[in-house]
Amino acid sequence: MDRRAFVTGLGALLAAPFDAEAQPQTGKVYRLGLLATAAVPYIDAFRQGLRDLGYVEGRTIVIEYREAYSYELLPVLAKELVGLNPDIIVSVGGSPSARAVSAATKTIPVVFLASDVVAGGLVSNLSRPGGNLTGFEVFTTQLEVKRLEILKGTLPRVSDVALLWNPESATYNPSNPTSQRQHIEAAARTLGIRLRMLEAGDLREIDAVFGVLRRERPDAVLVSSDAMFTSRRQRIVELAMQARIPTMYGWREFVEAGGFMSYGTSLPDLYRRAASYVDKILRGARPGDLPVEQPTKFELVINLKTARALGLTIPPSLLLRADQVIE
Repeated sequence: MDRRAFVTGLGALLAAPFDAEAQPQTGKVYRLGLLATAAVPYIDAFRQGLRDLGYVEGRTIVIEYREAYSYELLPVLAKELVGLNPDIIVSVGGSPSARAVSAATKTIPVVFLASDVVAGGLVSNLSRPGGNLTGFEVFTTQLEVKRLEILKGTLPRVSDVALLWNPESATYNPSNPTSQRQHIEAAARTLGIRLRMLEAGDLREIDAVFGVLRRERPDAVLVSSDAMFTSRRQRIVELAMQARIPTMYGWREFVEAGGFMSYGTSLPDLYRRAASYVDKILRGARPGDLPVEQPTKFELVINLKTARALGLTIPPSLLLRADQVIE
């Protein structure tokens, strides 16, 4: 089966009982387009959010799902979804996905989960975004400085850190006016850290970068919060452990896969909240009148088993701060 053309209707088997009064319009079957950058982990949390609001996949709502494993595919898939004339489109997995949908339609309502939404030009104002877009600020690049600070606080002797970033993303591209590169480099200087920027997009490039890291032996690695990296998290964690280099990630999924440490936004919470915006819009709310909401939950997750395997001692104060410690 063609994964890009897969229509997710199986959720109806696990859905809550149909509640006619909970539906915006009885008898109406809504069509929702869902564009994801790579295999984002929390689509099920979004679908559960819809079920909690009374939607039943295959009966009251149909989800047209498109998944891109390369940023280059996003505009193509966004146009596919727009061509289906859905009632609403949801964009997840970062700003590139949201920008692709924004370029493809100015009329279909769009709910996004993205980062740097004002600086990146998705919306002009958080409180009243206007137009056909609204959604949730994920805070990915904005937290990279905090991750670097936590890494330094955990391992005070760290003075040489490699940052892995995806050149397909604009996040750290120096030619991009909204690039976060200057911020992370300034923070590194303040912390007395030499920061090396290493590029990788596909698995071959990721393998090559870790080959360089094994030879050059930095004190630690910071993996940027890129959706493409998330979809390849198992391989990245394996390579980091083989190189025996402490690595900080943006999402807890890396730590659950065996990675050392992560700090970032609680994605399940945002995905569930995104379902509430879909519901409001299907009931008649205009996207431009709904404020772009910001995250309220952030998670520090530490894999103590991995720390021991790397011969690291975690300060007790940090363990107390952690939202989860994996033994």
